[in-house]
Amino acid sequence: MDLLDKLWKKGKDFLGVEYPILCGAMTWVSTFELVKAVSDNGAFGILAGGNMPPEIFEQEVDKCIANIKKPFAVNLITIAPNFKTQYEILKKKDVPFVVFAGNFPKREDVVGMKDAGKKTLAFASNDTSAHQQIRFGIDALVLEGNEAGGHIGYVTLMILLQQVLFKFNEVPIFVAGGIGTGRMMANLLLMGAAGVQLGTRFVLTEECKVHPSFKKAFIRAHARHAIAAPQYDPRIPVVAVRSIKNKGTEEFGRIQLELIRKLEEHKVTKEEAQFEVESFWIGALKKAAIDGDVEHGSLMAGQSVGLFHDVKPIKQVLNDLMTEARGEIDRIKNIVNS
Repeated sequence: MDLLDKLWKKGKDFLGVEYPILCGAMTWVSTFELVKAVSDNGAFGILAGGNMPPEIFEQEVDKCIANIKKPFAVNLITIAPNFKTQYEILKKKDVPFVVFAGNFPKREDVVGMKDAGKKTLAFASNDTSAHQQIRFGIDALVLEGNEAGGHIGYVTLMILLQQVLFKFNEVPIFVAGGIGTGRMMANLLLMGAAGVQLGTRFVLTEECKVHPSFKKAFIRAHARHAIAAPQYDPRIPVVAVRSIKNKGTEEFGRIQLELIRKLEEHKVTKEEAQFEVESFWIGALKKAAIDGDVEHGSLMAGQSVGLFHDVKPIKQVLNDLMTEARGEIDRIKNIVNS
């Protein structure tokens, strides 16, 4: 067993895969096809539940169960309108792992899935949420810095490593946000991570079936182009979303201002306003990822988008990560031993 295998043994044993490299669940992107391709190449695939209608969600889950031979997960967005329905469907399915995203799951959400025989993962955006999820009985944490794409927290991975990874050892902790190279992966493992999660890198793979224009927009983008959408008014809670700036980003700002006006005129409730906000992102992401409207749709991407300039097969992506990681570990060993 080489040092890399020792470093991520905890993650490998927990997930039951060759590489404890999670492909982050991306709505309209992490479909059955991508999950299977990731799994077939030894990493850990996660099906994105998004806000799929129940019947389509069940079909996608059943395809994964029937065709994927290694462990995989299904991601549920707790703030999605269809969350409760998806939750009840998934609880009855033979799926080994569930990942809660969007917001922190309630204790009963975690317990219900564990009682159904599933291992559970949840995101931690600070030390308080990490402690809470461990208290709820979560089986593993995904520590995601706000460099990541899609729905994000407000703290960078650099701080979260010190705040959470260095302080909690009760459960495996996988790290995410801004990771794009094997060299970075190796250093995170040396810090104590059980594994890593990448999302943006897997968009730029041959097996990812998003619209070609979506991939081209990623290739053209620099890190500074992936910005977090702001919340304009605390009465309309907005879970920050990082995406490549375009006309859709500007439209989201206008929608918030319009909802604030309607809220003040008592034309909508807070709940209805937040539903409109979440519905915008779900629809805008489909517009870009599936329909190819990269001007007005949502280009959800992490700041790591600036690291990637081509499309590769998943097998090559993983081989590159492994080669770079082992090279970095050898480099560090030579420094320590010199």
